[in-house]
Amino acid sequence: MARRTKAEAEATRVALLDAAEAVFFEKGVACTSLEQIARHAGLTRGAVYWHFRNKSDLFRAVLDRVRMPFEELVAESAAPDASPLDAIRLGCQRGFHQLEQPQHRRVHATLLHRCEFSNDIDPQAIQAEMAEECLGALQRYFDEARDQQLLREDLDPLVATQLLQTTLSGLYHDWLRDTEAFSLQERGNQLVDTQLRLFSRGTPSS
Repeated sequence: MARRTKAEAEATRVALLDAAEAVFFEKGVACTSLEQIARHAGLTRGAVYWHFRNKSDLFRAVLDRVRMPFEELVAESAAPDASPLDAIRLGCQRGFHQLEQPQHRRVHATLLHRCEFSNDIDPQAIQAEMAEECLGALQRYFDEARDQQLLREDLDPLVATQLLQTTLSGLYHDWLRDTEAFSLQERGNQLVDTQLRLFSRGTPSS
């Protein structure tokens, strides 16, 4: 058999990821076998094991395709000289736009609603890991906002971070439960704009 080129190997890997994304969403992660994923991709189970150690490794790779580190969202949407609060606002807007895209929506819905705990996959731990990543990035921006005297004096940057993170988490869960119920971008932008306005220096404390 002829040796596969790197391009062919990458095409096979992408096909497996696409198939896994579709079958995980349809059947749930626990009810999906590697054999089902291979058949969906028109490949053999051996092809799966060539690229991925096990189902957990494959699921992580599916997630990695839609990971949205907050600082990358900011870099894609905000000018380098944007204020920290503007950077947060624009990064959130970019994240809402990304999450409304079909691939991002399917994968995040799978993680939240179609991924059961198993010996090698802990959806709660994965969600906590992603939340901590976002919390760390948000707090750096809120710390900068405090240093630049943009935050109201009675607001601790950590509290601001936790308030915004809680809002975003609740918003994502509500929307992914029923993506037709409301526009994520419209409601998300409204909530973030309102919170940042309340957090800003000069806002009355009562």
